[in-house]
Amino acid sequence: MQPLRMLTNVPKARLLHSLLIQEIPDFLGYLKELTETVLSDKERIKAEWKDQMFGVDFWFELAEQVHRVLAKYPKDLCKSSGVFADQLFDGYTAIFTAHALTQYVALCRHTDPKFKQAVELLFT
Repeated sequence: MQPLRMLTNVPKARLLHSLLIQEIPDFLGYLKELTETVLSDKERIKAEWKDQMFGVDFWFELAEQVHRVLAKYPKDLCKSSGVFADQLFDGYTAIFTAHALTQYVALCRHTDPKFKQAVELLFT
């Protein structure tokens, strides 16, 4: 295995899924809630969007991409670390998903304390 600092988001996500698979369904539920909130509350988000690294329309595109993935692979995302990592943590989609992951643990939605530690180690 490569050193942690050399891993990209995809192998990190695959590792997270493999180690703590019991947390994945709840995280995916949160991710679905977040995408639905972002996509249904565009006007408020546009009004509050300030000084971000990218435009709000790009954020909406990422939310739409994640929403499509969640709809297309509902069971596979829970069962397969490869599908989870490849579909949600590859390319620009990882920006939205990693943000959701850090929010999920910051809001203490996880049940296993090790999940928070793993997220912090891998994604922050």
